[in-house]
Amino acid sequence: MFITSMENAYSLKGKNAIVTGGNKGIGLGIATALAHQGANVAIFARDEASAKEVIKDFSAKYEGKFSFYKTDISNMQNCKDSVAKCIADYKTIDVLVNNAGIGTGGSLLDMDENMTSWFECFDVDLHGAVRMCYLVGKHMRDTEKGGHIINITSNAGEIINTPFLTAYAAAKAALNHFTRCLAAEVAPFGIRVNAIAPGFTKSNFTKGIPEEFVKVIAATVPINRFAEAVEIGALAAYLASDASDAMTGAVLTIDGGYSLQH
Repeated sequence: MFITSMENAYSLKGKNAIVTGGNKGIGLGIATALAHQGANVAIFARDEASAKEVIKDFSAKYEGKFSFYKTDISNMQNCKDSVAKCIADYKTIDVLVNNAGIGTGGSLLDMDENMTSWFECFDVDLHGAVRMCYLVGKHMRDTEKGGHIINITSNAGEIINTPFLTAYAAAKAALNHFTRCLAAEVAPFGIRVNAIAPGFTKSNFTKGIPEEFVKVIAATVPINRFAEAVEIGALAAYLASDASDAMTGAVLTIDGGYSLQH
């Protein structure tokens, strides 16, 4: 559905959204932004306790319907079961945000002989998103209602700013190009596919970093700070709305200008 005026252009009222990893960090920022704009939000995550706390908080603040589905996106059968339950509960899925991921670091040559961490990273960061796109994308196509798919990647998929994120960066680069390829494939069905590539962002990944080191890193960013998770959420809310119907296959970097220097 495309807009013809700005009236309610960014409203998500009545839309049903899945956010993988929506219980923490950037995913929570995204889920919060979608809920604030009126969406019903289904959180797919492994940590049941934190997800249920989010659901409780959302239910007290927002008017939508909020649910949790225990999901490991590296397991296809688990994904199938969760998507089927979600469709049964919500009837249709209008928005899919593939946010869940793992931050794999370390030297490629120092991995074990089975390259375990490499394949684990790809199985979650790339293949997990692909599994969800496959399952939800088929639903969006078959209902003939279209929808919006948003893949959360990273500026590491476009630049090389550390020699020890090879698996992570390669998986995110692959997800960027998958986004473009899928966007072209499903556009005739009214499905829009875009990616958001954040840079340094306050999240569960950064909580353990000492404050003095955060300041050192922030000094390398042109805007001199980390992004807030809800700022990533604000961009996701736009991409989930009818206002973005003319945009597909885009990879939108939101990193405070960091990648301009690399």
